Amino acid sequence: MDPNPKVPIEGLQGPALSLRSVTKAFGGLVAVDGIDLDVVHGQRLGLLGPNGAGKTTLFNLVAGDMRPSSGTIEIRGVDCTMLASRHRAAMGVARTYQRTRLFGGLTVVDNLYLAQTGKSGRHRALWKSEEDDLLREKAAGAAAKVWLRKRQDDIVDDLSHGERRQLEVAMALVTNPSILLLDEPASGLSQGERENLTQLLLGLPRELTLVLIEHDMDVALRAAERIVVMSDGKMVASGTTEEIRHDPIVHEIYLGEPGEE
Repeated sequence: MDPNPKVPIEGLQGPALSLRSVTKAFGGLVAVDGIDLDVVHGQRLGLLGPNGAGKTTLFNLVAGDMRPSSGTIEIRGVDCTMLASRHRAAMGVARTYQRTRLFGGLTVVDNLYLAQTGKSGRHRALWKSEEDDLLREKAAGAAAKVWLRKRQDDIVDDLSHGERRQLEVAMALVTNPSILLLDEPASGLSQGERENLTQLLLGLPRELTLVLIEHDMDVALRAAERIVVMSDGKMVASGTTEEIRHDPIVHEIYLGEPGEE
């Protein structure tokens, strides 16, 4: 039985992700400071802010890679504040990281195959099964979706930086998540690669909830419907992409000068 069945958005109750007073302190440094946030099912949320704003730490808390110092985190109505990352993955949360976490000595399809077995807890056997064939077929399909069809049998160490970023997104998507967390997926990409990434994000299924950290404001403002801006661990602005474009606080954070009133 699928532990994460796809349900029409209109049939889902409550937010996909809910944070209440979430705080994370490292000694005297408060990296995330009392964040309250609801992300509804199917929403595309962009998380912006300068370096050191606390964005990646917040992702780590949502994904279960860290535990908050205080506050609560609910995923699809379930309090998972103290649950480890493997339990969040089983609940339908998938994420990418700022630094690639790929198996460089394996092929593109091998990486995508292992991403699926990792979520299901399936152990590799000495003989191939029908299920293995299906997983590899799905892996090849995932590679094609991120424009890696011609490179699906190539070793990951031979891929360009942009191609590795594309593969990371595919590895998250191939697990059929309900919540996808992307941490700076456009980092280091060329203009053409950023455009491909943007088109990929715009084409994601509507039932998938997306939370995107991105320094490239053009990518974020095109791919997201709602923007949250963080600074010094706090949420300082929230609104539609158009509201954020003209928010004086955002202009001051990014440009050091007031925006339009």
